[in-house]
Amino acid sequence: MDTELEPTPTAAAPDPIGARPWGKILVRYRDPSYGRSIFELAITLLPFAGLWALAWAAIHFGHWELTLPIAVLAAGFLVRLFMIQHDCGHGAFFRRRLANDWVGRILGVLTLTPYDVWRRSHDIHHATSGNLDRRGVGDIDTLPVSEFHALSYWGRLRYRLYRHPLVMFGLGPAYLFLLRQR
Repeated sequence: MDTELEPTPTAAAPDPIGARPWGKILVRYRDPSYGRSIFELAITLLPFAGLWALAWAAIHFGHWELTLPIAVLAAGFLVRLFMIQHDCGHGAFFRRRLANDWVGRILGVLTLTPYDVWRRSHDIHHATSGNLDRRGVGDIDTLPVSEFHALSYWGRLRYRLYRHPLVMFGLGPAYLFLLRQR
């Protein structure tokens, strides 16, 4: 008796979540729109600049208690500026590469991320992501179990600390933006 499972031909899998209609809906967002790009840039940059000025005024006039809530709001717009910079790096924000690159460079000053260096390393990241033989550039270190077990006690501890959310989302970004990218 043969116990090995053989694949059996089946009919096309049903579309349980209705993905096909989404393609028709989303196709209109495939290509960048100059007007929409300028609009998105304006509704992000202007509030960010306003919050920056408001934070300065709060400090200048001695209302220190207002600076933290203002900074939290400004941080949200700063993250959105980085998202626009990211789209520029992929050539997806404007139709022309020159426009993407110059807007990306200007936003890089605000996001503390040197655009051209980031874009090159991010392109390498996309080209090698998921390939353990080509990892290292623009990646968060991920070890297979065998490599993790081959580490010394201190190596495993260091890896676990590195992957901890407080380090990954707190100390890590501070190190990256304030020290490494300078």
